[in-house]
Amino acid sequence: MLKSSSTLKCLKLSLLSNATRSAATSAGALKLDYLDSADWAKARAYEEIPGPTKYELFRGFMPGGQYHKKSFTDYILKAREQYGDIFRIPGTFGKVDVVMLFDVNHIQHVFRTESAWPSRPGMDSLTYYRKNYRAELYDQAEGLIASEGKAWSTFRTAVNPVLMQPRNAKSYVIPMQEVNSEFLQRIREIRDPHTNEMPDNFIDEINRLTFESVAVVALDKQLGLIRKNRDRADAKKLFTSLTIFLQSVYELDFQPSLWKYIWTPSFARYKKALDIIFETIIGFVEESLEQMEKRNKNNSETLDRELSVLEKLIKIDKAIAIVMATDMLMAGVDTTSSVMTGILLEVATNPEKQKKLREEVRKVLPHKDSTFTVESMKHLPYLRACIKEGLRMHPIGAGIPRKAGDDIALAGYRIPKGTRILLNANLLLREENYFPKPNEYIPERWMRDGPLENVITPFSYLPFGFGPRMCVGRRIVDLELEVTVARLVRNFYMEFNYPTENAFKSHFLNTPAIPLKFKLTELED
Repeated sequence: MLKSSSTLKCLKLSLLSNATRSAATSAGALKLDYLDSADWAKARAYEEIPGPTKYELFRGFMPGGQYHKKSFTDYILKAREQYGDIFRIPGTFGKVDVVMLFDVNHIQHVFRTESAWPSRPGMDSLTYYRKNYRAELYDQAEGLIASEGKAWSTFRTAVNPVLMQPRNAKSYVIPMQEVNSEFLQRIREIRDPHTNEMPDNFIDEINRLTFESVAVVALDKQLGLIRKNRDRADAKKLFTSLTIFLQSVYELDFQPSLWKYIWTPSFARYKKALDIIFETIIGFVEESLEQMEKRNKNNSETLDRELSVLEKLIKIDKAIAIVMATDMLMAGVDTTSSVMTGILLEVATNPEKQKKLREEVRKVLPHKDSTFTVESMKHLPYLRACIKEGLRMHPIGAGIPRKAGDDIALAGYRIPKGTRILLNANLLLREENYFPKPNEYIPERWMRDGPLENVITPFSYLPFGFGPRMCVGRRIVDLELEVTVARLVRNFYMEFNYPTENAFKSHFLNTPAIPLKFKLTELED
């Protein structure tokens, strides 16, 4: 049951922590009283928001059009040049309008007027697939990727205590390092013996690392895809299908497409990829559940040990456990591989920063085969700064989709409740207004005693989203990134001796677009 309007207002205002409000106020950049000052009556009509017509949009994506073969990011940046910091993309072929926002004040306004169940639209094709082709599972539990409203809230409430609990993430410090050790050994096996460079397809190795790291949590086991079971046919198909899935979301849900009316070749390709993803991951999950049941029957100490994430979710509901494992593997592989690549490129091309990072890591890992403990990982502030700066320079996507939680007025225009909005916060990460020297890799900007006054408002840096719909796997991703980056610089001197200007391509998300020929030279102990 929905809360009263007064309760909701208190909830909205409480979404910002005291630290967030303090940072925003001290910067003097945000007007925190705009919830009362927005004048709906004086604002211009929604239809007056600038933007292309349906014909201009459709023609723009056709051969010869200004958006033809443009990435999603290139498209919206070009439109921003033409229309400004707020514009409207009209819906075509069954889609609805989307309002694009670039002003941090407007982004904050949208977040602070959300309902108790924030709506994150934009994956209609996935919702359609799950309801029409996999209802036997998703009617029981819709998951988090594409669900909305009460179904989302019920699922998130169930999994939050397990996945957002810091203690649960910390319990994977050792298993995550075991996976990482396999990755380091794989590097030594495939590295060119003369140049120390990785092969062109090194992204495949990074994908295997991220998949195994997520699987340790989602499936409670290693699959051996890095070295032992590399030729597992279903895994190879899965990696290819995950890439097709992410590419197709942009094509089906953001570009003009007829898939809602006719069976297009694009949707057929998309469905085939999702079929492979679903069947492969469900197979992995069921395999893991069977092994878990056998292990528990034969282990008299089961009741005395800490349960895994998968076991805790099963105790809540088996369907929730299966769907959550599926969502984690679908959403956590290519995305984490992309942000990992961006961070490694910056560390490899900034030797002074790498040296400083290595000096910090050496204090915690005195030998190359040393392992982290939960306690020792607390003493790596520069490592976390390097990761934050890498995420700033190479975000996973353009922004965060939302629906307006209330009637709001932005930039003098009315935006009715329920309007689809894209909050393009990630496209502000290289703007001088928010980050001095924005095109330079400066991890020190995130240190308490850093040389730069940074982040005018926390709403200009949202790598994991904001509020109740913040990434549920954030703690697991943080751990994976910290372990991988730290152990790489502890074992190798990293270089990348090729251009990086066009290192990523953008579909719905940003993905590596160049051969990742890192040069990894073995360090003495």
